[in-house]
Amino acid sequence: MPELPEVEALAHHLREHAIYRPIARIDVASMSAVKTFDPPVSGLHGRVVTGAARYGKFLSVEFGDRPDEPLHLITHLSRAGWLRWHDSAAATPPKPGRGPLALRVHLDTVGGPGFDLTEQGTQKRLAVYLVPDPQQVPGIARLGPDALALTRDEFASLLTGRTERLKTLIVEQQVIAGIGNAYSDEILHTARLSPYATAGRLTAEQVDGLYAAMRSVLTDAVERSVGQGAAELKGEKRSGLRVHARAGLPCPVCGDTVREVSFASKSFQYCPGCQTGGKPLADRRLSRLVR
Repeated sequence: MPELPEVEALAHHLREHAIYRPIARIDVASMSAVKTFDPPVSGLHGRVVTGAARYGKFLSVEFGDRPDEPLHLITHLSRAGWLRWHDSAAATPPKPGRGPLALRVHLDTVGGPGFDLTEQGTQKRLAVYLVPDPQQVPGIARLGPDALALTRDEFASLLTGRTERLKTLIVEQQVIAGIGNAYSDEILHTARLSPYATAGRLTAEQVDGLYAAMRSVLTDAVERSVGQGAAELKGEKRSGLRVHARAGLPCPVCGDTVREVSFASKSFQYCPGCQTGGKPLADRRLSRLVR
């Protein structure tokens, strides 16, 4: 799933390539992806892209060319969605329901430059909204403070009294916006904290370490990602990961074997040597959790 660094990089890419270009046409290939109907996406025809922004893990393409009628084309890419930039595209409208294409935006002229919103797999969760105000998107209205906008004291306040496990809490978008499964694994590894540590029981020193890890992991990932072409971002993300999706490989810090805990529809990875005092956490599919 694209997280804060990748969505920030996609917004940057659009600011560099789409600004001041008019919409020639929008092709909708998946009606289920479009979650709003008034105004219709066809209402963007002739509108000019004036910006691109990120709200947590939401990507917004902004149309402020008519100050009295601002519009925002907002996308949540979900688990398997992606934005693909193209310098040219087929002028023939795509057939609905065929392939991964959900929505195509033609800029300048039909068949010219623009971008596609695509989604692989059978679980179609990509969502597109066209709204005058981003706060009209339910997921944005519920977002907590952005992970890179929090001060240390604000971060500590969010943890105070919380009984959730760290892994659960820091991916909760209503608490902290922008962090997903991959970067939460990396943050906890960098902070040398167990995924199952209780958020509200951290010492002041551990809070400092977790905050510093969150800042460094996300900032470093943004710096690596911004400026990359949209097609290179997935590979760039994978190359920077130390424990996530590396189960069975040696930890690059201590050399211990990276382990995995799996659930029905997701999993996470961690290093016992760095995070749990050498004690493995049992895979819940196979046995009871070792506390």
